[in-house]
Amino acid sequence: MSELCPPWAPFFGFAGVTAAMTMSTVGAAYGTSKAGIGIAGLGTFRPELIMKSLIPVVMSGIIAVYGLVVAVLISSSIGPNQPYSLFAGFIHLAAGSACGFTGLAAGYAIGIVGDACVRAYLNESRIFVAMVLILIFAEVLGLYGLIVALILNTSIGDMVC
Repeated sequence: MSELCPPWAPFFGFAGVTAAMTMSTVGAAYGTSKAGIGIAGLGTFRPELIMKSLIPVVMSGIIAVYGLVVAVLISSSIGPNQPYSLFAGFIHLAAGSACGFTGLAAGYAIGIVGDACVRAYLNESRIFVAMVLILIFAEVLGLYGLIVALILNTSIGDMVC
């Protein structure tokens, strides 16, 4: 083994996989639960509005998919018989962290906005378009993390030890 490819280098790659999966999933779970509380409150008064109010829940679920995509891409480049450099491990850790942290932030934003807008939608139906626009802006936070992770993952190239 060379100095560039120590046997413990895949630890950092798998730490990136863990960061992408756990943090984006926690963000999606928070967004789902927070928006779900607002939907439950809305459903007791106007049950016909429940289906239109599920948009925040669907959008927060997409955040978890971003983390899954990054985790699969990172883990596919780590194998027992493949050389894996320390540089690749750090790049994969950065990619997973970028996707995970932005997923956490996006899920938090979607949850707060979803809860507030669904409750406001109960009283004023014109808030629906504004709710969707603000949710799109919150979702873009997670999308930026996915794009950064994809750019980082492709920047490794063929690093051979």
